[in-house]
Amino acid sequence: MKRSIFEPLIIAILCIPCLLWGQQKTEDNNFPFTNPELSTEERVQDLINRLTLEEKAGQMMHDSPAVERLGIPEYNWWNEALHGIGRSGVATVFPQAIGMGATFDEDLILRVATAISDEARATHNTAVKNGYRRQYSGLTFWTPNINIFRDPRWGRGQETYGEDPFLTAKLGTAFVKGLQGDHPKYLKTAAAAKHYAVHSGPEKLRHEFNAVASQKDMWETYLPAFKALVDADVETIMCAYNATNGEPCCANKYLLQEVLRDQWNFKGHVVSDCWALVDFYEGHKVVETPAEAAAMAVKHGVDLNCGSTYYPSLVEAVEKGLVTEAEVDERLKVLLKTKFNLGLFDPADANPYSRLSAENLNTKGHRALARETAQKSLVLLKNNGALPLKNDLSKYFVTGPNATSIEVLLGNYHGINPDMVTILEGLAGAIAPQSQMQYRQGTLLDRPNANPQDWASPNAANSDATIAVLGISGVLEGEEGESIASETFGDRLDYNIPANQIDYLRKLNEAAGENPVIAVITGGSPMNLQEVHELADAVLLVWYPGEEGGNAVADVIFGKVSPSGRLPITFPKSLADLPAYEDYSMEGRTYKYMNEEPMYPFGYGLSYTNFDYSEIKLSNNRLKKGKSLTAKVKVTNSGDRKAEEVVQLYVSDLKASARTPKSQLFGIQRIALEPGASKEVEFEVTPQMMELVNNEGERVLESGEFKIYIGGSSPGKRSNELGKTLKEAEFRLR
Repeated sequence: MKRSIFEPLIIAILCIPCLLWGQQKTEDNNFPFTNPELSTEERVQDLINRLTLEEKAGQMMHDSPAVERLGIPEYNWWNEALHGIGRSGVATVFPQAIGMGATFDEDLILRVATAISDEARATHNTAVKNGYRRQYSGLTFWTPNINIFRDPRWGRGQETYGEDPFLTAKLGTAFVKGLQGDHPKYLKTAAAAKHYAVHSGPEKLRHEFNAVASQKDMWETYLPAFKALVDADVETIMCAYNATNGEPCCANKYLLQEVLRDQWNFKGHVVSDCWALVDFYEGHKVVETPAEAAAMAVKHGVDLNCGSTYYPSLVEAVEKGLVTEAEVDERLKVLLKTKFNLGLFDPADANPYSRLSAENLNTKGHRALARETAQKSLVLLKNNGALPLKNDLSKYFVTGPNATSIEVLLGNYHGINPDMVTILEGLAGAIAPQSQMQYRQGTLLDRPNANPQDWASPNAANSDATIAVLGISGVLEGEEGESIASETFGDRLDYNIPANQIDYLRKLNEAAGENPVIAVITGGSPMNLQEVHELADAVLLVWYPGEEGGNAVADVIFGKVSPSGRLPITFPKSLADLPAYEDYSMEGRTYKYMNEEPMYPFGYGLSYTNFDYSEIKLSNNRLKKGKSLTAKVKVTNSGDRKAEEVVQLYVSDLKASARTPKSQLFGIQRIALEPGASKEVEFEVTPQMMELVNNEGERVLESGEFKIYIGGSSPGKRSNELGKTLKEAEFRLR
């Protein structure tokens, strides 16, 4: 067949506009997806239409590469901000999450998260300005951890806000709002609710473990906090390593599709926990190849893969017919919306958060907030009158393995700061100039001293007060790779604090005689403190209190502020009082279901003053469905010190057709009172608080008899024994 002599000319003429258009678009990046005047949906679709399949797969990895031909820079999605910007540059280090849980203060946590997001934007803006786009420089933060701390053996429980879904939901919601901001168009940062769902150990088995939970436990305990954060418009959900009820969490149709997308109408993106997709074939063994794993994740709704070796296999998966390119596009659409919502494709001057700079990092205001948060997180477990100490005594002896430790200030997923105040430094900075203070470590953290000479404990005999800083640190508890001194992958299968520390405390107690011994306990989880309670005159639990931890401890010990922290998790007397660690049934766990009396109950914490509660006044002793009633109580500071009290409301169902919690927290108010002052505290009691979760996981409202408790701890015999009597009142729902 003869070719026309005009055919090459026609082709050339037709291609000239294409070449000119492509050249122009490449030079000034003036693509429709860069146009802020278009809708997000239009911009996302335009961008997807321009990407090859290989490029699409690359954009769905946490370390997504640049697409230079489209002017898209590289972006690393992986960032941490559990209690301050983590693993990046200098930032404010706030108390670990479990310490924030102990504040019971959602307004405070909102301020903390707002400060963190200021620093997050400042860090990102500064890094990009200087040409850095590394991991931990992005705006997508995989926090908060809202798993339920159901068992004290879990080493990562320190990352949570404790064992209670209501408290976790309140604080988690506040944290998300602080991270994401309130701009009508732009996200300040993107927060993530993790690890979805039913995830709390064992750490060693997490890549293959199947957590079995009944529908009742799912909807009564494990899912409510996630639902609350979805309602608060959290941008990201991270699916867990483990399986839940037989399906890997990152390929769990029930959790990811039926609940998250269909029931809760979640619109954000889902990210896998890091390298969780490899568990599909190495741990859970539900597929055989990376391509099958990638296809399974996409089909089940995972938009972003944390891990660099699996979503590139999507190209192979499409070629083999395991997944379609259209299905890949649907997942990428969801993911890209987050980048547009962050303003990453918009001019910097259009986004007010772009104005945050290095001046907003590690500020005096943020340091003051870290100190306030640490102060409110400290929980006074015992005090026979030894505290507060005067700061002008003749001589103080500070001792213990954690007195000079920076490790015990941090916890895991921490940042760094050039001015970390250890407990010894805080105490030394608070005493009068005429006072003496001596320090000796005295004992190692987790093993007997190799040298039998004891030159430390005799100092307690000639000191007016001894402060022993004991407990555990992140080298003994935490995530599987973090806890380098743990033989159990960060979990604490031994409930006791190291025996050598108890031996040393006995020596201090004997040497001190009538002089007080104050035990300051560090750590992120419950531990056996029964002998510490017996040997010490006062016991102060300080968690991992952050950069201002030493100053906050000194503030409480010397009475600058009264302790006001409350336990966000029950301290059992022994692990023998709990079900097996691998058992995910809530029977016998937490304050809501535990059968044995605890050492310290949920919500418990002492003050330097006394708070008296009047009898509860109900607006009605009969509650109609669809209506609500009010419960009022007057709280009086009957002591001689200004202090804050955490007023707590609990509800008990006295006659139910299914197992119900012994009591449930449904109200929190933190109040500050001068000596002799009173305040009336009012709670609204709604029918939703009376709902029970039946064995099918359904929330139902039954007529019956109910009791409410208001006080400074969870109700129970042990609270009464520790001097935390609650007021109570009964009413009927009809």
